[in-house]
Amino acid sequence: MFPGYFGASPSETEGLTARAGTRLDTSTTPVATREAVIDAVREVHDPEIPVNIYELGLIYDLQVEADGSVLVTMTLTAPACPVAGEMPQQVADAIAAVEGVGEVQVTLTWEPAWTKERMSEDARLALGFF
Repeated sequence: MFPGYFGASPSETEGLTARAGTRLDTSTTPVATREAVIDAVREVHDPEIPVNIYELGLIYDLQVEADGSVLVTMTLTAPACPVAGEMPQQVADAIAAVEGVGEVQVTLTWEPAWTKERMSEDARLALGFF
């Protein structure tokens, strides 16, 4: 968690970066697949919404590099979200726990703003948005 970010303004949390994991020895450990990393992200939920953050469309970019490092750009459903200081670290920790992942960096952004249109069809169905 990032102390002092509970209820912080968007300007205070834009670019907030969470890190986890350690350098991966790719000579002894194969690099995780993108799907394995996405599966880990699907285990993270916004505490106020019963749908995982991947299906909510909160992950804007996810890259698995050849050295096993993972770079993520994400947002939250609202700029004043009370979990802004916690969610990026939860995502970083979940990804770092995947076999074949090295260093993880998760960066929070507010641009472009999240909208309900970013949600998957499954998320819309689960939340009754059809």
